[in-house]
Amino acid sequence: MVSARDILPRILRIASVLALSLACSGALQAQSADPLPDYVIEEFGHPPAVPEGALSPAMQFAVRVAFVDSVTLSTWDENQELALAEIASSKDPRLVWIISDMMRFVPSRQLHDALSNAASELLGKEFAAGNNWGVVTDHLMAWDIPAPPDYLAVKRAIFTGIVPGWDRIFAEGDIDWRLVSWGGVLIDDRPFDRTDDLCNCIPAADNPDVSSADEATWLKDDDIVFGIGVNGEYRAYPRRIMEVREMVNDTLGGRDLGIPYCTLCGAAQAYFTDGLPEGIERPILRTSGLLSRSNKVMYDLNTFSVFDTFLGHAVTGPLAAQKLQLKQATVITTDWGTWKKEHPETTVLLERYALGRDPDFRNGRDANGPIFPVGDVDPRLPVHEDVIGAVTASGKPVAFQRSTALVALARGDEIAFENIRLELDAGGIKAVDADGSDLGSHQAFWFAWSQFHPQTELWMQ
Repeated sequence: MVSARDILPRILRIASVLALSLACSGALQAQSADPLPDYVIEEFGHPPAVPEGALSPAMQFAVRVAFVDSVTLSTWDENQELALAEIASSKDPRLVWIISDMMRFVPSRQLHDALSNAASELLGKEFAAGNNWGVVTDHLMAWDIPAPPDYLAVKRAIFTGIVPGWDRIFAEGDIDWRLVSWGGVLIDDRPFDRTDDLCNCIPAADNPDVSSADEATWLKDDDIVFGIGVNGEYRAYPRRIMEVREMVNDTLGGRDLGIPYCTLCGAAQAYFTDGLPEGIERPILRTSGLLSRSNKVMYDLNTFSVFDTFLGHAVTGPLAAQKLQLKQATVITTDWGTWKKEHPETTVLLERYALGRDPDFRNGRDANGPIFPVGDVDPRLPVHEDVIGAVTASGKPVAFQRSTALVALARGDEIAFENIRLELDAGGIKAVDADGSDLGSHQAFWFAWSQFHPQTELWMQ
């Protein structure tokens, strides 16, 4: 975790870049013409009016004084107060995206409160005293407030000035940079197969050593594992390890896999990283330290192409230019006792990969809901309800409420949606095609599945 004391000097160094970026104008992202759902209005109220066009010279000057001079000179005096007041009275809510990005890193309580008050005036909302970065950002997301001109250039300057390792991450592509925030950790940019190298990051495990089920005496039968089977070979990835590592690059059943686990989304996924189009080297998946609507942002170590972790396609860089879409293998979320009974030949990662830790984020840190901004959440299920998600042959995403599906399958009911069929597997649930072939399903929290598949169908019975 990077301390606020370490971050402030880096913010000071990028202040001049912010001024130049803000002075430029470019194509605008129009606010959605679609009316907001009633549940969004009920929770967040009506959005403010949003202007179009470039920032005026006067507003560019005010932005420079408020956001550049204040950090360059490490002061906050009458000049900055007047400039921020000018910004706050501009009636341009687009500028709150920049305010939000700065709020994420600013350590000064006085400056944070000043930024929060400016955001409040621009959005027409009163925010209680305290750390309002998340609240402000939730409103921006829920209302789909457009970004200001040249937003990526400004955001890139802020973020890469703080973490230089992100300089190749922030690039144009098929990604909504408004939704990307800092997860509180640094980028994992260690070379491949250097699992034990120390880093100030969430360290991926590459080619992890494994043991037999009988040798894994450190695991209790009720410990949660993520089970994967490929070509008749089975392996368990204990949640205790995945909550520390969050990413594994492995080989199973003769296939290469990249296995991200987003603790915030309750989602372990498995992507095949072989059998790719000619000329594409196996992606080595890493954790960037960034989040998009509380879902980890992963990238390829070889090309620094960013992936949509939840959907598995490259969104920036060379791999996006080649339109790379990774295929998924099924991940079964179950308990160790049931998994090893069903698959006694299974291997399992060694205890040492847990680094001596045994976190339980689901029942601890995240027990009261998402801890990072996610905007609005489809109200059909609670945010942390477990669902099994898959995509039909027609391209329609569908989520099955796990608790209800388990009961129905246990009593012998058939659960089907178009070509999708659900089956019990080692205490968990998987989705198969009408012919029984694997559809690459996985479990996730409802808020994550519904936000990355906003048109999802929902099976509840």
